[in-house]
Amino acid sequence: MTIERVRTDSPWEEKIGFARAVAAGDRVLVAGTMPLVDGVLQGEGDPYVQTKAAFTNALAALRPFGLGADAVLRTRMYLTHLRDVDAAGRAHRELFEAAPPASTLVVVSGFVDSRVLVEVEIEAFRDVSLPGRGPGTPEGA
Repeated sequence: MTIERVRTDSPWEEKIGFARAVAAGDRVLVAGTMPLVDGVLQGEGDPYVQTKAAFTNALAALRPFGLGADAVLRTRMYLTHLRDVDAAGRAHRELFEAAPPASTLVVVSGFVDSRVLVEVEIEAFRDVSLPGRGPGTPEGA
């Protein structure tokens, strides 16, 4: 089986030693993704904006495989405060309403950057029988 990896400009990928997305067969897994754009935290103090930014980053990691939100099977949202559930849920619903994935939401004690309120993960499906979607042929990579 061919395994493909996508890396981004996140300093944590190099520091910790991980890839943003890994595809194997018909699965694409996107690692814990924070609401950072070019290293700058988006929506400081705003869980809705942070959730949208984190999922936007995670969905961008699917693009090299020709996938979008409709291919997402499962999401995980990690929040630092129970009070942020409604805001994070609203952002999630807006992004995935057309094709709702299975989803898990967990409250955690914190992240490597204490200003981060939300971190997300995605699991997606790619139909490897379609042209341009098979192993070893990520689109745009």
